[in-house]
Order: sequence, then C-alpha cells, then structure tokens
Amino acid sequence: MSTPVAPGHRDHAARVGPASVSNCSHTPAGVKMPDERTFDLDPLAPFSLDLTAWALRRRIHNEVDRWGAAGYQRVITVEDRPVAVSVTQDGGLDSPRLSVQLAGRPIDRRVEVLVHGALRKLLGLTVDLTGFAAMATQDALLGPLAGRLRGLKPPRFPTVFEALVNAVACQQLSLTVGIHLLNRITAAYGSPVEQSPRGPRAFPTPEQLAALAPADLQHHGFSLTKGRTIVDTARAIVVGDLDLGALERLDDRPAIERLESLRGVGRWSAEYVLLRGLGRLHVFPGDDVGAHNKLRRFFDIEAKLDHAAVAELVAQWHPYQGMVYFHLLLQSLSEDGVV
Repeated sequence: MSTPVAPGHRDHAARVGPASVSNCSHTPAGVKMPDERTFDLDPLAPFSLDLTAWALRRRIHNEVDRWGAAGYQRVITVEDRPVAVSVTQDGGLDSPRLSVQLAGRPIDRRVEVLVHGALRKLLGLTVDLTGFAAMATQDALLGPLAGRLRGLKPPRFPTVFEALVNAVACQQLSLTVGIHLLNRITAAYGSPVEQSPRGPRAFPTPEQLAALAPADLQHHGFSLTKGRTIVDTARAIVVGDLDLGALERLDDRPAIERLESLRGVGRWSAEYVLLRGLGRLHVFPGDDVGAHNKLRRFFDIEAKLDHAAVAELVAQWHPYQGMVYFHLLLQSLSEDGVV
C-alpha cells in the first residue's frame, strides 16, 4: 500500500528568475574574495518567509538556521563545498518573491540549481496547502490558528541525515538543550565558507562525523549512546551500508522499521525523521512530550497523553497532522514572544 499523500500536496516547481553575478571591485592585490550570485524565486502562495524560517529555527539560539535583519541565512554544503545563503522576501503572502544571495567559491549555475533544490526542502517552497487551508476553515478550533499563521510552509532539513542527527540530539532532552548540542558540533566540525573561516558553518556532513570517535561527541555534551548512534550512522553512510535517501521510496511502516533498526533510534526519532526529513505531512510524532503539552493546552484537557491518545486526537486532521504539529510549534513560539 502506498504512502498516503495529502490532497493537493503536489510538488510544484518554483520558478527561478534570471541570475546575476556580482563581482567585488577594488579588491586589494592578493586578497581572495568570494564569488557572489543572486537570483529570484517565486514560491507557491501564500508564503511567509519569517514564519517558515521560525519553524526551522525553533529556538532563538539556533546558529545553523538563522534569522535577522538580513532575512533567513544558512550555510549549505553543495558538492562538498560550503555556500553562504541569504534569503529575503518581497511582496506579501499572496504575491511572494524571494531574493536569494549566494557567496562562496566558486558560484556558478550548477551551484545555483543545487541551492534552489535545498531551499525547496528547507522552506517548503512548492508545497500546495490548498487542502489544508480548506480543512482548517471548517474547523472551529484549528481555523483561527491557521488564519493567524497563514503563509507557514512545512520545512524540511536538506538531508535525511541532518534530520536524524537533530532527532538524536533532542532525545529525552528539551529542545533548547538539543539545539545547544547541535550548535556545538556544527561549530566544531562543520565547514565555513572558505573566505570567512570565522563565520557561520554548514551542518556537519556524514564524512565529517564519521571521522570521529563517539567520545569526541561526549566532549560537546552528547551521551556516549547518542555519540555512538551518530558516528555509527555516519560511518554506515560513508562506506555505503546505509542509504537514508532510499527511505523516500518506502511506505511509512517499512521506513520506520528501517530507522528503528539503527542503534539508538526509537519510534519518536523515526516519526520525527518522516516529518522533518521526508516531508510526510500526515505524520505527527506521537511520543513528542513537547507536542503532548501543546495538544493539552490546545484542547484544554488535563489528562496525560500517550502515543495512542495523540493519534486519536490528531486523526481528525488527516492527512495534515504534521502541519498541525508545525502550527502548534509556532503558536508556542508566539506565546513566548519570539514570533
């Protein structure tokens, strides 16, 4: 049986506008400057860059997915080279246009295309949420929240590996602590853009983490068990024993079973990867303690929840349970005054 796909959840191609190359002038002799390139994207409307970026960031101290006056910023690894990416939005929710600036060396049309592909995942640029919006308008509880967060797209990590490491880092810890751990390994092992060695870094690749011992990650606050999970997974990818990209071709149950076969990966981590790594919007991580608390507040219930109770509560929003997960996250950030 094939994996259910949300009605209207077609992967439309975002249009890439004409690219322009900007070269630095008046450069002192012998100083190596980065290539720069800008291009435009037209995401599927409605689209809100700030809401979507915050669904990626999750916490204000996230140093991988950054947000500020310059818009959304991240360093993305493209064919083993880090590229600095900045994205800003022009136009409103219903006529959005994104301006993307790349910096690094070298920047050419191929790099632009690959970064575009990464941004489609990261920012959900082409996800059609018409069906979700129609469902929400008929729901007295969800409708007001969806209205306030109109333009939010479902973000995905650029690789399944990054999604899995995020899940492992946050196991049995608060999200705040988990993101501190992710910041530390990114600072220690990720690569900066060549011309900015002290600048932001790309999230570490499997090759970079495979070279470590689990104890190395302990020095950054990971338990030895989590360190083994991350290093063993990275090594399996590097030697060709594990292809996380192949999970895209599996239905939910086989994909979860494949993930759970990895050391230190349980049901919560597997479901988290299906949502945030594979973009399966019908998946709501049912063991997520933070989501339990959000659901209890949303429904105004006092009873504690378990996986089965969560599945029953969110079934009414099928096949968009994962979108509700993101909405509850943003609602929480809004209550904390972040968004």
